[in-house]
Amino acid sequence: MTAPLSGPPHEGQPREGTLWEGVPGKNDTLHILHLEDSDLDHELVTMSLEGEVPWTLGIERVEDEAGFLEALARRTPHLILSDFSLPTYDGLSAFRAAHERCPAVPFIIVTGAMGEEVAVDTLRQGVTDYILKQRLERLGSAVRRAMSEVEARARRRDAEREVRTLNESLRVRLEEVERLRGVAERQSQRLEVQARQLEEALNLQKTFLAETSHELRTPLTALHGYLRRAEREAGGSQTLQDAQRVAENMTRLVNDLLQLSRGELVQGIEMHFINLGNVLRQVGRDFGVRAPEQNQEIVGDPGRLTQVFANLVNNAVRVCGSADLVHIELSNIPGAVEVRVVDRGPGVPDHIKPRIFDKFFRGKEAGSAGLGLTIAQQVVTSHGGSIDVTDTPGGGATFRVRLPLPEEDEE
Repeated sequence: MTAPLSGPPHEGQPREGTLWEGVPGKNDTLHILHLEDSDLDHELVTMSLEGEVPWTLGIERVEDEAGFLEALARRTPHLILSDFSLPTYDGLSAFRAAHERCPAVPFIIVTGAMGEEVAVDTLRQGVTDYILKQRLERLGSAVRRAMSEVEARARRRDAEREVRTLNESLRVRLEEVERLRGVAERQSQRLEVQARQLEEALNLQKTFLAETSHELRTPLTALHGYLRRAEREAGGSQTLQDAQRVAENMTRLVNDLLQLSRGELVQGIEMHFINLGNVLRQVGRDFGVRAPEQNQEIVGDPGRLTQVFANLVNNAVRVCGSADLVHIELSNIPGAVEVRVVDRGPGVPDHIKPRIFDKFFRGKEAGSAGLGLTIAQQVVTSHGGSIDVTDTPGGGATFRVRLPLPEEDEE
């Protein structure tokens, strides 16, 4: 089946004046520009290709230099077929014109007669292949081979680009290493001094994290003190209790961040019977999102679970831009309870989902170090549960946390 190239470009075709390199998809059209002055030869070429290539054929025929150059200016085909000798033009001149405008497009000469020396010369100048009109049964395989070479070049070009990028990154890193090494050598006169400086450099990250953690914990400790004094002076209130709880969660989060940055697991899980419904309603009140009314008793650490759901709800509200687009659901499944933090935001792309819980992974709109979901996953795993993310029907993301129900002998 063939379709002419003339006329306005269809969907998937290049626009006028643009280059169109590469291989079409399995169900797409292979666009061929055929330079041939003989109606019969054009028909024979078309018939020899039908059923021999895995694409629908779109063949545009031109007969002379003017038509050929005009067709190239209008759009670039996937492949060019050309007779070698025409009344006012020739195949090599056509090849040179095509190579100047679209060097990546394969160019195959289809001719009635060609001496061996001429054939070798055309290949030496860069022509992709040549086929004798008496052997048109070879044309299909020649076209498939030419398009395979185009695809291979594209892949090689992508690989080379990636290698160049990696080499540039390596060069920058090596320059930084050399710079640091030069500083160490200039400041050091003996091998022992160089060894100490190297050890200091290796410990720099741990020192930075420890100092950062201390700087964060100091104002939190003062905040705890102010809240306790306020409670003594003004009496207990729900607002002060909420503020104390949030301050405790922030302190726990700072400690968790420090542990994870050092490669340690989240610690300090204290398990006992809790009402999970109360935990979810408290998080809902903190962030202004709708939470379930039902109660559900499980065995867990209320502070750690609050940390998990607060992180999920906070992320959802930040991404959606409004708490009205976020709510919490609670339901029972066989042997477990499932909590769902549902949002109507932009959702999580499929290629991001497998990595979203990785340490230091940051999404496009991240505003943190990329540890919040890692902490949530470790806390849930420590409770014997699981956490994942799926699409919200109608748009958005749903984070699902499954926690085991108490065994009968525990109740």
